[in-house]
Amino acid sequence: MSIIGRIYEQGELRRYYESGKPEFIAITGRRRVGKTYLVREMFSDEITFYFSGATGKGISNAFQLRRFDETLGDYGGSSQPYSQNWDDAFRKLRKLIEASPKDRRVIFIDELPWLDLPKSDFLPALDYFWNTFASANSDIMLIVCGSTASWMVKNLFENKGGLHNRITGRINLSPFTLGECEAYFKEYGIVMNRYQIAEIYMILGGIPYYLNMLKKNLGPTQNIDQLLFVDNAPLKNEFNEVYSSLFRSSEMHMSIVRALSAKASGLTREEIISTAKIQSGGNLTKALNELTQCGFVDKYTDFTKAKKNAYYRLIDPFTLYWLRFVDGNNTKDEYYWTNLLDDGGRRAWSGIAFEQLCLLHTAKIKQKLGISGISTQVFSWRSKNSNPGAQIDLLISRKDGVINICEMKYVISPFTIDKKYDQELQNKRNTFISETGTRSAVHITMITTYGVSEKGYRASIQSEVTLDDLFVV
Repeated sequence: MSIIGRIYEQGELRRYYESGKPEFIAITGRRRVGKTYLVREMFSDEITFYFSGATGKGISNAFQLRRFDETLGDYGGSSQPYSQNWDDAFRKLRKLIEASPKDRRVIFIDELPWLDLPKSDFLPALDYFWNTFASANSDIMLIVCGSTASWMVKNLFENKGGLHNRITGRINLSPFTLGECEAYFKEYGIVMNRYQIAEIYMILGGIPYYLNMLKKNLGPTQNIDQLLFVDNAPLKNEFNEVYSSLFRSSEMHMSIVRALSAKASGLTREEIISTAKIQSGGNLTKALNELTQCGFVDKYTDFTKAKKNAYYRLIDPFTLYWLRFVDGNNTKDEYYWTNLLDDGGRRAWSGIAFEQLCLLHTAKIKQKLGISGISTQVFSWRSKNSNPGAQIDLLISRKDGVINICEMKYVISPFTIDKKYDQELQNKRNTFISETGTRSAVHITMITTYGVSEKGYRASIQSEVTLDDLFVV
C-alpha cells in the first residue's frame, strides 16, 4: 500500500536514513494517527528489529520484557533465558544488531511510554544502550514512537540525565488535512464530494485508522451508522479506549473534555474546575498539558488578556461528536445518524464542528488570504461590555497591521448576508475596535462552505474563504 500525504515527514525520515550518522529519531502524534504505519511502510526492508510496547492498565514490566524477548526471537536473536531486566533485554538487542548484515540497521521501538513502568528502570537501560553502543555506530538508526506526547517531551526532549540532547531528529505526525483525506478516499475508491468529506472530517477527524473503516459501497451517513450506532459498532466505545490507553490516570482527562464539549469557545482553568467539579493543583495542570500536547485540546489567549488567563478549547472532532451523540445513547435505531438529518441538535453540532474544522486548517485560511509569509498570531475574543454579547472565535492578528475577524458558517448553499446579520457583523467589528483600542485595520473574513452570495450585504466583508480553499494541499 502507498503512503498518502506525509510528504514532509517522508522527506525527513529519508534524510535521516541517508545521513551516514547514528540517528535517534523520536516521532510523536496522537493514537491512531499512523505513526507505526509510516515507519513500517517506509523501512519495511531495512528494519532490523521492531517492537511495540503493550498499552493499557494492568500491564506489568515482566509482561513487557517477555514480549520483548519473544520478538527478539522472531528476528533471529536470543530469547532465552528470559530477561530479568531491561539491561539484559538491551544486551540481547545489541547482539542481534551486531549480527545483522544490513548496511543501515533500523531499530524501531513503538509505544515507548508504556515500557517506562514504575520501577522498571527502562529509561536508564535505554540511556546506556544509546550512549555506550548505538551512538558509536554510524549505521544505526533508532526510531522511537509514543502517543503520550507529555511523556516524550519530559523524558526525551527535555531529559536532564543521560539522554539530554541525544535526540537527533524530532517529527510530530498530525492528523490528515482535508486535502489528504480527499487523496486517501480517491486512492481507495471512496466516492464523496467535498461537503461530504468535510462532514466525515467533522465526525472522525483526519485519523487514518478511522478513515480506513469506511466502506466504499456506503454513503457518508450510512458509514457513520455502521461505525457508531449498529450493534457491536467498532467505534462505539472508542472514546474510553483512546483516553485510557493514552493516559494512565484518564478519569480527570475525560472529565475535562466533557466539560469543554459543552462550551465551544472554551473555558478558563477556573471554569473547568467549576464545571467538571475537580480540584485545582498539579494533577489538573498535568492533565491539561497532556491533553494539549496530544492534540485534543487547544490552549489560547483572549486578544486582550494575559497568558495566565488562558482558555482551553476542545479541538478533537471525534471527542466532540462522541460526547454529543454516542455517550449515553442507548438507541436501537441502526439508522440513527441517517434519521437525524433534519434534527436541530445535529444542525447546532454542525456549526460548532465546522468551526473546529476551520481552526484545524488555520494554515490553509492564511494561505487563501495571501498571508502565509507574514508573522501572525491567532486569538479568540469575548466582549466584556456589549449587549448583546460579542464573541470572535477566530481572530488573526497580522504583523502588517491588519486583523482578520473570521466568521464561520456551515451551510448547504452560498451564504447570504442579510440586513440583520450585517448589523451583527458591524456591531461585532465596532465593539472589538472600541473595547480593544486596536489601531490595526480590522477586516471581516467569511469562511463558508460554498462562498458568500452576490445578493444581500456582501460588500460589508473584506475577504472570504470557501471549503474548497481548505482542501488545498
